[in-house]
Amino acid sequence: MTTVTSLELHAGELRLALRPDLGGCIAGLWRAGLPVLRSTEPLALERSRQSGCYPLAPYSNRLGFARFRWLGHDHTTRPSLDDGPHSIHGVAWQRAWRVESADGHTAALAFVHPGDADWPFAFALDQRFELSPQSLRVSMRIVNTAPHAQPVGLGWHPYFPKRARSRLHAELTHRWESDPTTQLPTRRVAQSGLDGDVAHLDFDHVFDGWQGAARIRDEKFSLRLTSSLDRLVVYTPPAKDYFCVEPVSHVSNAIHMAQPLAHGLRALEPGQAFEAWMQLDVAPA
Repeated sequence: MTTVTSLELHAGELRLALRPDLGGCIAGLWRAGLPVLRSTEPLALERSRQSGCYPLAPYSNRLGFARFRWLGHDHTTRPSLDDGPHSIHGVAWQRAWRVESADGHTAALAFVHPGDADWPFAFALDQRFELSPQSLRVSMRIVNTAPHAQPVGLGWHPYFPKRARSRLHAELTHRWESDPTTQLPTRRVAQSGLDGDVAHLDFDHVFDGWQGAARIRDEKFSLRLTSSLDRLVVYTPPAKDYFCVEPVSHVSNAIHMAQPLAHGLRALEPGQAFEAWMQLDVAPA
């Protein structure tokens, strides 16, 4: 089968470019030629981690020291080359996906993982993109094809351009503080919400209790991010020209916590599925 390297959807003034071969990622999302997400012309994109958004599966964020214990057995993964000793964001963003279907407004991608040194369990993953003149909706479904239960989490990693008047508002209940050396969560503290100029925020945290929409506004757009998932990772690096607001299903490194399932991780039995969606509504400022 020939690998499809790029795919575009159009609706009204919105244009979505996908790179199935680069982790099933979004190369760019534009409205009337202006980037809504961090955007690169699809054939110029070199890595999924430089994209506008990529899928997080079968877990999000860091898996501490590239190893874990599950149902009485020890497992290892491979550390990410640019993230120290940890594995990060699962395997789906690092592998080629195939195009199942596509028309002018929708596309469906699929990825089958047999189990390997990056993740020991087999699974099948589908991702669907639906573009309307006002919004982008992305859904994902993972099925456990392994003979045993496996730990699973889902999410997405959108990158937003940091503009002069970029502002973020999100209703949240708690924030996970991280060890500055390992960058892994250590304790949960109360967080009344986020509401401020992105230029004045300095976060690389996972937040619990996300309710309603995360709202992102700047001089170009008014964006509304919603999801079936109830946690957010917010990353606002001061020295970068982007920031990230990531819907996720579980706390980072939940698999190493005393009660992983209490922190959003799912235990999928063989043949069982887990589905999630996110939607980004786009309007001019």
